[in-house]
Amino acid sequence: MGKKDKSEKKAKQKKIKIDKILDHAAVDGEGQPEAATAPVLAPLLAQAARSMRTVLSRNLLESGLYAGQDGVMLALAETDGLTAGALAGHLGVKAPTMTRTIGRMEAQGFLKRKPDATDARLTKVYLTENGRERLQAIEAAADLSETTALKGMTDKQIRTLAKLLKLVDANLQGSE
Repeated sequence: MGKKDKSEKKAKQKKIKIDKILDHAAVDGEGQPEAATAPVLAPLLAQAARSMRTVLSRNLLESGLYAGQDGVMLALAETDGLTAGALAGHLGVKAPTMTRTIGRMEAQGFLKRKPDATDARLTKVYLTENGRERLQAIEAAADLSETTALKGMTDKQIRTLAKLLKLVDANLQGSE
């Protein structure tokens, strides 16, 4: 079986799986999910997030960036000079993961570490000029990914989707 045949088969299996999930997503008379089918959303959201991240990662690779590096650079573009701990907290990752990511990005020339001017115990992370130049590539990759994801949707559907995803996120954040 060739590569094309395998990818077509995999895409067909994925569609069948999603169709099965949607077939079981019954709603009551008021448009609310029935209790037995509520968990249907978790796999759909997880798969959509995974697919979006895969497409974004592919688009970022063209500019020499890897998955996760975009978040670090965007956080520093917003507030340059954060500590590794602050970056980790902002991005929801563990400190050792952030330290490795910073080291990798420093080796790539995107970031630099400097001791804090007022507290020598702290090291802060800054974007380099090379890092700042990549911000446009990150934005372009995100725009391309979003355009791909939203293909075939109306403006109203996009606004509704954004509103619903924010609500789902707020609900989940509040349950912690």
